[in-house]
Amino acid sequence: MSVEFAVDADGWVAAARKLPSPNFEARPAGAVPTLIVIHNISLPPNQFGGTAIAELFQNTLDCDAHPYYDSHLRGVRVSAHFVIHRDGALEQFVSCNERAWHAGPSNFFGRERCNDFSIGIELEGSDVVAFEAAQYRTLGALVSALKARYPVEALAGHADIAPGRKTDPGPHFEWQRLQNDTSLADRYFPYLKFSKTP
Repeated sequence: MSVEFAVDADGWVAAARKLPSPNFEARPAGAVPTLIVIHNISLPPNQFGGTAIAELFQNTLDCDAHPYYDSHLRGVRVSAHFVIHRDGALEQFVSCNERAWHAGPSNFFGRERCNDFSIGIELEGSDVVAFEAAQYRTLGALVSALKARYPVEALAGHADIAPGRKTDPGPHFEWQRLQNDTSLADRYFPYLKFSKTP
């Protein structure tokens, strides 16, 4: 079953569940999204379902509810533009026209502060399990919609732009599958080592 999305002039996807986060700001003057960053997230770690991700991005997470929240997330203010759940459901927290707080200290081929010029997509998942087919369907459609609206030039994993600090989307993420789903040329995946057959 194919999925199609569209991004409106205000940077929102109508088909996504809209859950506005306060954790954003205007992009720097003249900055437009040219990079898509793929992440994974699960709260608590390696557990799926529930509302903790949305609560984190909306600053309503009860940090007394789990030891991990208390030790790692208390006082943290983060967000991403999108979350794709295990069943493929799409949520949007920040307009794509705005700067979400997803990448942190980061560098894309010498260009610092990737939040300034990127769109962050979180897949509900972890480094230790495969992602679901429904997530790839939603992701492929979302990437295609973003490319139709913005001058997207590249896709990267969080680990690519923050090496040594981050590991997501992890070894189970199928970059080749995403490329096949979006029909994007190799140049859109500058960190991907393509195997060329003679």
